Amino acid sequence: MSKILYILDNNEKKDYQYSIKEDTIIYHFSINSSSKVSINLDSENVELKYYYNNINYDNNQFNLEVNHLASNTKSYVFNHGVNVGSSKLNYFINGVVLKTSSGCICDQENQIINMSNGKSNISPNLLIDNYDVISNHSAYIGKFRDEVLFYLMSRGISRNESYRLLLNGFLINNDVEKERILPFIEEIKNI
Repeated sequence: MSKILYILDNNEKKDYQYSIKEDTIIYHFSINSSSKVSINLDSENVELKYYYNNINYDNNQFNLEVNHLASNTKSYVFNHGVNVGSSKLNYFINGVVLKTSSGCICDQENQIINMSNGKSNISPNLLIDNYDVISNHSAYIGKFRDEVLFYLMSRGISRNESYRLLLNGFLINNDVEKERILPFIEEIKNI
């Protein structure tokens, strides 16, 4: 069984540091905030799943570093952001595997949806000093596909409601206890 943590930032600038010694899932929700997160995987055979979901209105930055300090550690990082308006949103994501940490998995998935003419940047970095590692990263910056919007609207769903459905699916994991993130869910309605 995994330890589960919830973080909800609202118009803040915060730093977080975690030392992970057991399987952990972190759900991090951010409304117009900047965060710097450092996570150390300190014990062998631990697994981290980290879900960062943010709604951005101003110029904000998200920094995440996951350090594999022991062998056979696994990190699965999912960063999803929505950049509203003409603001800037930057992601700097580092996965670090030491020479002494073998048998690790270090995965990153990073996506930012620009709702209008905002500027976004994703810097996914894998700093791997060991050959016995599986590591992957991806980065997507863009908008929702026109075909998906067209499909929803062809079923009688309004453009605004189509966007709301897509935003909910993009920003909220099905496993989340929704009552713990009500301010975030309400903010999606304001986009």
